Amino acid sequence: MIITVIRAVFLYIFVIAAIRIMGKRQLSDMQTSELVITMIIADIASIPMQNTSQPLLSGIIPILILICLEIIISILMLKIPAIRNLVCGTPEIIIENGRLRKKMLKALRLTTEDLSVLLRQEGVFNIDDVQYCIMETNGKISVLLKPEKRNPCTADLGLPAKDSGIAAVIISDGEYLYRSMQLCNVKKDWVDSVLKKENIESKDIMIMTANKLKEYNIIRKCEN
Repeated sequence: MIITVIRAVFLYIFVIAAIRIMGKRQLSDMQTSELVITMIIADIASIPMQNTSQPLLSGIIPILILICLEIIISILMLKIPAIRNLVCGTPEIIIENGRLRKKMLKALRLTTEDLSVLLRQEGVFNIDDVQYCIMETNGKISVLLKPEKRNPCTADLGLPAKDSGIAAVIISDGEYLYRSMQLCNVKKDWVDSVLKKENIESKDIMIMTANKLKEYNIIRKCEN
């Protein structure tokens, strides 16, 4: 029993390390080849995990080979666009200049209902508002609204733009996050002065965020 637990823990750590080495992203962002490699690695690792009579090397060596293959293919895809197009495919335009390309919908095996769902997930509820809609290689869509339907930006309105930088969490559950303070260019002394002004202690804070303009927001812990 102890051996089974040790093997399971070792293989779990090894598979996590393998995925990290390959630089894999979250599942929804994976390309087809990346998803296939990840599934195969999981299947290979499960065999020696379940069968304690099988040597660990019978699972580790194939996984290492797959890691090397994935890294090699990734390098080739960076250097040779034709290989990338072959492995990952190419983005396809579904709506072009406001016109729905029905042949492309059929080629992608998408119904108009499927397209409507994808558009709603991007915050678009009227297909007539779309100028371009592109199906990306990871299965997600990119949407460009028609000019009259786009939200105006500060440049359109002729207003000066303020660069507030990143709004980072600088206190989480009462703990100071010094790395986040560096991101938004604030010091602990400034944070302490804000807490003093707000008449609150750090231990009473659930989340405090700030940006480089020193704009902040404090969420207190719920009182019982």
